[in-house]
Parts: sequence; structure tokens; C-alpha cells
Amino acid sequence: MKKLESREDIELLVNSFYDKVVKDETIGFFFNDIVNVDFKKHLPKMYSFWETILFGQMSYKGNPMAVHFPINRLEAMEKHHFEQWLKLWKQTIEEKFDGENADIAITKSENIAKLMAYKMEMDRKL
Repeated sequence: MKKLESREDIELLVNSFYDKVVKDETIGFFFNDIVNVDFKKHLPKMYSFWETILFGQMSYKGNPMAVHFPINRLEAMEKHHFEQWLKLWKQTIEEKFDGENADIAITKSENIAKLMAYKMEMDRKL
């Protein structure tokens, strides 16, 4: 197994993860149908997001929570969606990487999934 230690590793992780996401029956429709994500723009943002989270590079500029609220209003992003996102993320990490940064990526993703699920639920109650 490889250590997760560079931007190139993050690119491999993120690309492999989104290969799963777009085919996934539970969450793929958000990316393919609801938003119709332009992956040429989205993937570099995700590389920077995870590079910032894992390596403190501060290459990500944006507010991921704010980006999700309009999507949530079009189609409810519910707890089970975030659980599936997390399952695919963990699966991808475990297939490709091991070590401390891989563990950190899993822990951070668990926190992100919980927070996003909670915030989207609260947003729907407004």
C-alpha cells in the first residue's frame, strides 16, 4: 500500500473516488442529474480542498457548505446520502492508501459527513 503524502496522491484518491460516485445508485444522481457537475472544474477544487485539509497547504478557497445549500433545496441531501458518500470515500482510501494521512482523511471525512448531514437537515427545516 502507498502512503498518502502528495498532491498527486490526492489527485489519485479524488479521481478514483469520483469514478465510484458517478456510478453510484444512491448519490450519483446528485452529480449527474441534479447539478450536472463539470468535473474539469470540480476535481481541481477537490484536490485543493483535500490538500488543505490533509497538508495545510491552504490551496483551497471556498465555502463547501454554502455550495451545498442550493443543491439541498433542489433535492434533499439526507443522512443516508452522506453515509454513502462516506462509505465510498473510505473504501477508496482503503483500496489505495494506508498510514497516518489515510487515517486522518477518514477521520476528517467522518466529521465532514456528520456536519454536512446535520446542516442540510437544519436547512430544510427553515
